[in-house]
Order: sequence, then C-alpha cells, then structure tokens
Amino acid sequence: MCRSNQNSILSQTRTILPFLILLFAAASPSPANPTFRPSSTLDPKQLTALQSMGLPVGRDPCSNPSPHNNATACDSGTPFRHLISLRLSNCSPDLDLSPTALRSLHTLRSLSFFRCPIPPIKRFPSPLDSSLRSFSCISSLRPLSGILLSHLHNLTDLSIKDVPISVSSPFIIFSQMHNLLSATISNTTLSGQLPRHWHSLSLFHLDLSLNMLKGPVPGSISLLESLEFLNLSSNSLTGLLPDAIGDLIFLKTASFARNALSGPIPETMAAMPELTELDLSFNQFNSSIPRFLSEMKSLTHLNLESNNFQGVIPFNSSFIKRLVVFKVSGNSNLCYNRSVLSSKLMLGIAPCDKYGLPVPPPPGKADKDDSFSDYDYGGEDDGGGGEKGGGGHHGVNKLVLGVAIGLSCLVFLVIFLVCLSKIYG
Repeated sequence: MCRSNQNSILSQTRTILPFLILLFAAASPSPANPTFRPSSTLDPKQLTALQSMGLPVGRDPCSNPSPHNNATACDSGTPFRHLISLRLSNCSPDLDLSPTALRSLHTLRSLSFFRCPIPPIKRFPSPLDSSLRSFSCISSLRPLSGILLSHLHNLTDLSIKDVPISVSSPFIIFSQMHNLLSATISNTTLSGQLPRHWHSLSLFHLDLSLNMLKGPVPGSISLLESLEFLNLSSNSLTGLLPDAIGDLIFLKTASFARNALSGPIPETMAAMPELTELDLSFNQFNSSIPRFLSEMKSLTHLNLESNNFQGVIPFNSSFIKRLVVFKVSGNSNLCYNRSVLSSKLMLGIAPCDKYGLPVPPPPGKADKDDSFSDYDYGGEDDGGGGEKGGGGHHGVNKLVLGVAIGLSCLVFLVIFLVCLSKIYG
C-alpha cells in the first residue's frame, strides 16, 4: 500500500515538474522577460567616462542622477545598464570631452548642453555621431562647430540657442539630415542664405530667428509640406515672399518680422487654412493690405506694423475684435474709414479723407504722439470718409499757420527797423 502511494506521488511529481521548471524560468530575469530584472549598475566604461569629464556622479547614475542640474537616463540592460540620455548643465569651463570618453558613450540617443561650453572638437567619434537622435546646446559663449553638427546625420531634433556657430551657411548643417523633424538655430552667428534644397521633408518645426541670414526666401521652402511652425524673424532677408508659401497648408505660425522683405502679401496665402499667427512687422511690405486675410477663419494674431502698406484697411470691426493681436501702426500711408471703424479701436493710424488718404494730425500732435487715438477728426458718422471733419481742420490749420508766419515776419521787420534807427540815428 505504501509502495503504491509512493509510486503515485512520484508519478504526479514527474507530471508537475516540467510546469514548475517553466514557472521558475518565467520568473527568472532574462532578455526575453525584463519584468523581474534585478537592479543593475551603469556600464563601468561609461561611469569612468563621466568621471573623466569631471562630473560629480555617484556609484550608479542610473538610479541616482547626478547633481547640479545634470540628468541621465539609462536603458534596462544586464548585467550593466547603458546611458541613452545625458544632460550637462552649468559645467566647468575646462570640461574635458576626450575621444575615449565620447566613444564609450556610443549608446546615447540624446545629448544636451546647457550653459556648458563644448570643447573645440570637429566631430563626435563613431558610432556616437550616428546613434544621436536629439542634440541641443543652449547658452554657451564658446563657438560651436558647424562641421560637428553636419555629421549628426540621424538627428530628428536639433536645438541651438545663444551660441556662436563657426559655419557659413545653414545648408552645410542641414545637407545630410534626412530625418530631421524639429530644428531650432536661434540667436547665433549663422550666416549665408536659406537652403534652396531641403532634404528633410518631414520637418514640422523650423526656427532660424535672430541670425545673420540674407537673400530671398526661396520658393523651394514649399517642399517642407509638413511644416507647422516657421520663424525667420530678425535676419537680413530681402525680396518678395514667394507665391509658393501658400503651399504650406499645415502652417500654423509664420513670422518674417524684422527683415527687409518687400512687395505685396502673396494672394496664395489665402489657401492656408491652419494659419493662426502671421507676423510681417518691421519690413518693407507695400501695396494694399489684402482683404482675404479677414476671411481666414483660424487667424488670431496679425502683426503688420512698421511697413509701407497704403490705402484703406479692408477690415471691419468684427474681424478686428475677434483677433487676439492686431497691429498696423507705423504705416504712414495707411488709413481707416471712419464710417466702418471707430477711433476707439486705437489702431495707431489716421482716418481717411474723401480721397482715401490719411488725414494729417493737428499741428503739435504729430511730434508727440503718432497713435491718433486721442484725436478728434470731426466725429465718426460723417459717412464720407472724413472729408468734412478732416478737410475743415486741415483748412483751419493752414490759415492759423499763415497768420502766425505773417505776424512773425512783421515783428522781425519792426525789430530790424528799430535797430537801423539806433545805428544811423
């Protein structure tokens, strides 16, 4: 009886044993089952690299990120973890990035420097230059090599701000970046012209503001058909905005402010349904302001100030009031129809006379205030574009000015005669 029971137990054990082995294997750490991994430390080579760079890292930067605003992120590899993200902040001016240290950081996908001068190296060692997907350098007084950037072929995100760049053209930087999605190079010494050929056609964010770019905005910018944000402000761009700009149908924000662009606003922009913010301020745009802007349903910010626009504003008060930002001051040949718009809107421009020309401000006002917001031009219900109020004031002003000049001449003549009588008396 006992032997029979023992045989039964052994038989059941043989049946259950494979399942116990499978259960134990499932609970054990393995590359196929990362859920139950024991904690592992950073690769010793990468730890040594961080220490050689003078960073105050602990025994395991993966579990205890470095102090002083530095930051790390690691994968979950075994037996050692590897860095996939490194942010260096407020570094010492004598930061050492030796080729050996950089080579050991080949697993990095993201590398960021904030107030941290990069030593003058021409390129990162391979395979680090190929593994990086994100690179940023913010607020460094030491020049950054454009050649170094040009070798980061696989970047999807590039951000350079407040850093001198030793390169002559953005084409050199972007020419081999086929996967770029977001690019910011702002407030640098970037010069030359905008590229006429773009290799990263999936780019949706482009900011090249506050640089030294010159020349025209090429029509080939329309090839960036995924673009949603475009900032080319504060450069030295010249010429006309190309008609092809209207092909950027996903564009939401466009700023060309503070350049030397001229000509009319392209009519093709009417076909940009997503455009929310348009800034053309401080340029030399001329001609009349197109009416189609008031028909753009998504538009909330419109800045046209300090240009050479002329004629009558084609907008009504309902359009202007629905805008969050609307600026047209600084256009001396631009005016508004008082039968359509109220002076209480304080647009910063004069009302129109009956010829559609700006009514000049009263004497003494022009030098003190060009806002026209507190001037009375004869009411707002004249219905004739201001010919009564504006013309009346204009005539009175000329009469007063003529009388003043005549009296001044008379006083001068009397003083002159008195002086002569004293000399020859």
